[in-house]
Amino acid sequence: QLLESDLVWLLASPAEAGSDFSWVKPGKVAWDWWNDWNLYGVDFRAGVNTETYKAYVDFASQFGIEYVILDEGWSDATKADLRTVVDALDLKALIAHAEKKNVGIILWAGFYPFQKDIEGICKHYAAMGVKGFKVDFMDSDDQQIPEFLERSAKAAAENHLMLDFHGIYKPTGLSRKYPNVVNYEGIHGLEQMKWNATTKQVDYDATAPFIRFFAGPADYTQGAMRNANEDNLRAVNSEAMSPGTRCHQLGEYLVFFSPLNMLCDSPSNYQREPECTEFIASVPTVWDETVALENKVGQYASVARRSGNDWFVGAVGNWQERDLTVDLSFLGEGNWQIELFKDGINADRAARDYKKCVSTVPADRKLKVHLAPGGGFAAKITKK
Repeated sequence: QLLESDLVWLLASPAEAGSDFSWVKPGKVAWDWWNDWNLYGVDFRAGVNTETYKAYVDFASQFGIEYVILDEGWSDATKADLRTVVDALDLKALIAHAEKKNVGIILWAGFYPFQKDIEGICKHYAAMGVKGFKVDFMDSDDQQIPEFLERSAKAAAENHLMLDFHGIYKPTGLSRKYPNVVNYEGIHGLEQMKWNATTKQVDYDATAPFIRFFAGPADYTQGAMRNANEDNLRAVNSEAMSPGTRCHQLGEYLVFFSPLNMLCDSPSNYQREPECTEFIASVPTVWDETVALENKVGQYASVARRSGNDWFVGAVGNWQERDLTVDLSFLGEGNWQIELFKDGINADRAARDYKKCVSTVPADRKLKVHLAPGGGFAAKITKK
């Protein structure tokens, strides 16, 4: 029941009567920082510059990804001034390019420069066509931070801007009063693997859904295409990897709840892996219904989520391999087709090994799936 609970949201203060937040559009985000702006196969020097970000936008447009985020580096950090864009980046030209491609631009903002002029910064960049901010480095829960969060939420809402609070404690229900606050960090996310690639992360992945996610959504930033088993995992800054299998990463898009959900890896890596990328792009980020399946805290977590008429089912496991029998009786009557991504037979050696299968859901509604060490699975189920 912990996986299905909305208790924190239900106990929070609602939005003011008459408020209109219909403009808030959750979605997926192509993210630059985790992959260190590390494009390859291009004819320009990758980095914080216009050409690189246009490539991110083109990638997002290609796969139907709603947003691109410009993380730390787009503004002049030496001045702590969010109105000063670095010379290598033509932000107005980038926003115009993104609008043509139906992709929204989100900007990273450090707490210190943002809090100096919240209302002015929101108004300035909303007028330019920016869709939101990822605000970072609050790193505290003393009195000024809750006040800062509410002031930021209000100013952003008045300018139709979404907010992703990073470098922050777990959510406490502010998203109900201000639905434009679409995500929070407050989690030991995949970014930690760049400098501290602990093998215990997969145990954390199988625990967090029952603990951290009980409080609300989390900006975990999954989606690694470089995957490692327990023996091969190591910290690499510019070509980071994830602990566990490829399907562990895919499963996180379903088990974890993140209305503004990052694709952490390089567009170049995703373009080499179109089958997985197309699946990630097809996964909604908000849901109509959630059904907890078989679970053991710290060992494995599995969940089914419905969007419209389609169901998505996924699981993540710790380093112990296991066979799961997933009860799909919630589907009810009818014929259903399942598109299943599961660990490959050699995923215990090459963690990126996976197999995609398309079949009819068994009549007894029992789905048998083998999880490799650090494994997982992800599936889309549609009515035939």
